[in-house]
Amino acid sequence: MSTEKPYLTGHFAPVVDEVTATGLTVEGHLPPELTGRLLRNGHNPKPGVTPTHWFKGSGMVHGIRLRDGRAEWYRNRWVRTPALDGAPYMTEHGPDLTASAAGTHVIEHAGRLLALCEANLPFELTPELDTVGAYDFGGKLTSAMTAHPKEDPVTGELHFFSSSPFPPFLTYHVADAKGEIVHTAEVPGASAALKHDFALTSGHVVFVEGNVTFDPAEHSGIPYSWSDTQLSRIGIMPRGADGARHVRWFSIEPGNMLHVGNAYEDGRGRVVLEGPTVDREGFRLSWNWWVGAPGRGTEPVARSLTRRWVVDLAAGTVDEQIIDDLAVEFPTLNERYLGAENRYQYAISFPDEQGFGGYGVVKYDRTTGARRIHQVGDARLPSEAVFVPAGGATREDDGYLLTVVSDLKQDASQLLVLDASGLDRIATVHLPQRVSAGLHGSWIPDAIEG
Repeated sequence: MSTEKPYLTGHFAPVVDEVTATGLTVEGHLPPELTGRLLRNGHNPKPGVTPTHWFKGSGMVHGIRLRDGRAEWYRNRWVRTPALDGAPYMTEHGPDLTASAAGTHVIEHAGRLLALCEANLPFELTPELDTVGAYDFGGKLTSAMTAHPKEDPVTGELHFFSSSPFPPFLTYHVADAKGEIVHTAEVPGASAALKHDFALTSGHVVFVEGNVTFDPAEHSGIPYSWSDTQLSRIGIMPRGADGARHVRWFSIEPGNMLHVGNAYEDGRGRVVLEGPTVDREGFRLSWNWWVGAPGRGTEPVARSLTRRWVVDLAAGTVDEQIIDDLAVEFPTLNERYLGAENRYQYAISFPDEQGFGGYGVVKYDRTTGARRIHQVGDARLPSEAVFVPAGGATREDDGYLLTVVSDLKQDASQLLVLDASGLDRIATVHLPQRVSAGLHGSWIPDAIEG
């Protein structure tokens, strides 16, 4: 087995240059409503740098500008944080919240582009992806910010949290549609368990604690590991100014979930939560790949199966079940349905530990139970599929899925535009260089650019 870190090879081999290219080649037809920018973040250490964990690699944001049926430009830029030049996260005075990888996600809210990494402050970017600097919401954010904030599609508020291995373990924040933090509260009963993502419903905030928790003996730079003694729980907190006083924690089966599919209140007032989860062995396989430890291959594998929890607040019970046997990650949806009952969800399929299955874009119909897969082809890895509504959409799946594909055979990448209804390919945009496999991104329509 190669001793080279797997996250520096194959689909994950870092990009070495920042480039700008214009007039990209398009096959097929780009719908005119795709006028905006697709931005995608990921860990991309500088040449000569070998991080001890994939998550420690410096963030690089890739952008693709579409307008009126044309692909106008592609550019990629490192997020220029102190960590990019080797500044340590821990100093003699404590953590430096600006020494961020800034490589997990990139979002827009209230006119600001923010590159996110959950252990640090967000970093603001210009529309051309140049780094402005650390952003602390006018001094109101004094701790780290989750990489997975949720924007309420009705109010425009941004809900997010700060998680720490030390008290206070969990702090909840709300920024209004103008970007001002208007509410902050410590959440009682939380523990040092890893909290990477969370969910929002019309009436509640939903937190998830799994079996992965703080471990000072873990020396990869990400001090977390699996613990059989750490309880897995769901925390249900009413939205509102005094919601933290009424948070309730419900025990669930052992496991760990990184990414939420969606959550909502059903017709009986129960909170329904869905997302891919792993068991102990699934976490071990993933962790070994992330740190380049023995017991892993050169390609990431997944044992993350989609699970559904139904929390009956009146009865104080939780019903949970695995609802699909396909290994998937990076769940997405039409975000107009975030926090409401949705029929369709999307994800990326991964090979399992035996190498069965392959990479593809998956569509789930939660009403019929049907599952459809768009296979991207041999030696090709798609990124998280970002949903963009079609102009004049009347159905939930009227829209497009945008995914950046790494193609090892051609040493190239393309932006695929799929019909979100049938997963048929509508267009391919050829990019000027291979884009290394990364994490999360956002579609920023021109209407939001201002």
